[in-house]
Amino acid sequence: MCRLMINCQRDEAMMTDHDIYLFKQGRHYRLYDKLGAHPTTMNGQAGTWFAVWAPNARSAHVIGAFNQWNPTASPLSVRQDGSGIWEGFVPGARVGQEYKFRLEQGNGGGVAEKGDPFAVYWEEPPRTASRIWELDYQWHDQEWMDQRKAQNSLQAPMSIYEVHLGSWKRSPDDPDGFLDYRSMAHLLVEHVTAMGFTHVEIMPIMEHPFYGSWGYQTVGYFAPTSRYGTPQDFMYLIDHLHQNGIGVILDWVPSHFPADAHGLSRFDGTHLFEHEDARKGFHPDWNSSIFNYGRYEVQAYLISSALFWLEKYHADGLRVDAVASMIYLDYSRKEGEWIPNQYGGNENLEALDFLRRLNMAVYENYPDVQTMAEESTSWPMVSRPVYLGGLGFGMKWNMGWMNDTLSYMSKDPVHRKFYHDQLTFGLWYAYTENFILPLSHDEVVHLKGSLLDKMPGDSWQKRANLRLLFGYMTGQPGKKLLFMGGEFGQWREWNHDASLDWHLLDQPAHQGIRDWVRDLNLAYTREQALYAGDYDQNGFAWEDCHDSDQSVLTFFRQYQQEVILVACNFTPVPRYRYRVGLPRGGTWLEILNSDATVYGGSGVGNKGAVEARHASWHGFPYMTELTLPPLAAVFFKPASQP
Repeated sequence: MCRLMINCQRDEAMMTDHDIYLFKQGRHYRLYDKLGAHPTTMNGQAGTWFAVWAPNARSAHVIGAFNQWNPTASPLSVRQDGSGIWEGFVPGARVGQEYKFRLEQGNGGGVAEKGDPFAVYWEEPPRTASRIWELDYQWHDQEWMDQRKAQNSLQAPMSIYEVHLGSWKRSPDDPDGFLDYRSMAHLLVEHVTAMGFTHVEIMPIMEHPFYGSWGYQTVGYFAPTSRYGTPQDFMYLIDHLHQNGIGVILDWVPSHFPADAHGLSRFDGTHLFEHEDARKGFHPDWNSSIFNYGRYEVQAYLISSALFWLEKYHADGLRVDAVASMIYLDYSRKEGEWIPNQYGGNENLEALDFLRRLNMAVYENYPDVQTMAEESTSWPMVSRPVYLGGLGFGMKWNMGWMNDTLSYMSKDPVHRKFYHDQLTFGLWYAYTENFILPLSHDEVVHLKGSLLDKMPGDSWQKRANLRLLFGYMTGQPGKKLLFMGGEFGQWREWNHDASLDWHLLDQPAHQGIRDWVRDLNLAYTREQALYAGDYDQNGFAWEDCHDSDQSVLTFFRQYQQEVILVACNFTPVPRYRYRVGLPRGGTWLEILNSDATVYGGSGVGNKGAVEARHASWHGFPYMTELTLPPLAAVFFKPASQP
C-alpha cells in the first residue's frame, strides 16, 4: 500500500483493515480522519497523505501547486482489498496549497479533475480547487459545552434566529462585499444577545459553488465556505457565540447535490454517489442529483459529514433539509417518473434506513445535541426514537402550523371569522411530534413578500398584525424560529445579494417591532410555563377556542404550578369587558401587551392587572373581564405565581 515511499511507516491517517471493514459496512462514521488530505511526516519528509474513494477509476493522481499541476507527477495506488480507495504520500505538499484529484474515469468517462469530497477547505468560488488544511484551534467554550445538554433539552426554551451570513449584514465599506466570520461573530452576538434569542441557525455554510443557492447546493460536505474566511475563522464565530451563551444549529443538506463538474457527480466516471437511473437519482425541483442511500459507503460518507460538524465545529444541532424529498420516491414526480419500492409503495426504504442510522449515530455520540427535520408531510413519528419505530429526529418543523397561520394572518380581519379553524386545527396534532414553529426564509422569497408585507391593512395595521403574529407564536406550544429581518419588520422580501434594511431601525415604528420581539423572547425564556411543557399535553389548555364571531382565541400555557393566560384579538376592534374563565382568583398581572405604545400600538390595555372573582365561566372556578386591544396579543399571569 506504500508504493510512493520506501520503508514507509504507518500513519494515523492511513486506513486499517478494520477501517475498510467498517467502510464497506457503512458504519465508519469518522471517515474524515482517513480519507481526504492529511498533512504529516513520513520517513523524515514533510508532506501530505492523500486518499480518495474512486472504485471505478483506472488511475488516480494528485495535482496541485506542489507539483506544478503536473498530471503524472504524483500517482496514487489502489488498495488491493476491494475498497476502491486510492492513496499515497506526496512529499512537499503542504498546508495552504491547492489540489485536485485527477481521475482516469471508468466507463469511457475520460479524465476528470475533481475536488476532494473530504476537503476541509476550498478555494473561494468560482475557483474550484481544494486546499490542504489543518483544523487546529484553541477553543474557549468549555463552559458552554459542559452545560449545553440543559440548553438543548426538550424542556428548555429555544428561540432560534435563522441567519444567512452573506446577507445578514454587508461590509460598511463595500455594500457588495461580505463581512468575514470574525467580524460577524461580534456583530451577531451583540444583536442576538440584545434580542434574547437562545440559538442561531445558520443556513447551509458548507462550501457551495453557486451563491444564489443559499448553500443548499452543497459540494464541500466537510468545509465551511471560504467566502467569509478560513475554517478557523468559522470556528471563532461558533466559539464566540458559545462563550456568550448562544447555541448554534447548522443547516445540513443530505438530500441532493449539484452536478458541477468538480463535485461528486459521476465522480469516477460512474454514478458513484448518486443513482444511475434518473427516476431515483435526479431531483426535478432543484436540477440536482440524489444520493444513493442504499450504498453503504455513501451512508458512511454522509453520516461522517454530520458527525464532523458536531466534533470539529462544536455545532449544537443539525437541521436536515428537505426530508420529505428523501422519504418519498414519488416526491415532485408524475406517474411513470418514479420506481416503486420492493413492496410496490412510494416509500424510499433506503433513505429511511439512512435517516435512522444517522440519528442513532448522532445521539449515540453526541447526546447533548439535537437533530431537526424539515419534513412537510404527515409522515408519522419523525421525532420519535428509532426503537419505537420513529425516524429518530429530536424535533420537526411544523410546516402545517406555518402554512395555516400565515394563510389566516394574510386575510382581511373582516373575513377571519370564517377561517377560525386555521388557528385551532394545529392543536389537534400539536403533540404528535416535537415541533418547532418556523417562520423561515422560505416564507419571504420568490415573490411571497416579507412577513410584514403579507399582513393586511394600512401600515399601522400591518405592524399590529405582525406583532400579533409573533405574540400568538410565542404563546403556542413548540420551539420558535424566526428568519432574520422579521424581528424589526423588514418591508421588502429577502434578497441574498444585499444586506437587511437595518436603516429601518431609525424609525420608531420598526423600533417598536424589534422591542416587542425582544420582550417576547425575554418573557419566553423567563416563564417556564411558556416553554417547559412544549411537548407535554398538560402544558396547554384552551380557555375558549370557539369565539370565531369575534375572532378571539384565549388559552393557557402551564407547567407545574405556573400558568400563563394568552388572549389574542385578531380584529382591529377593541373588545371591552371580555369575559374569560381562570383557574385561580386574585390579581392577574398583564405582563405583555403588543398594543402598548412603546411597541407602536394604540395603548389600549388593562392598566397592568385585572382581578379574578369567584364565578364559574367556561368550566373554570374564577372569572375576570379583560380589555382586548385591537390586533393584539396580551399575556397575563397570577401575581402570586412563583
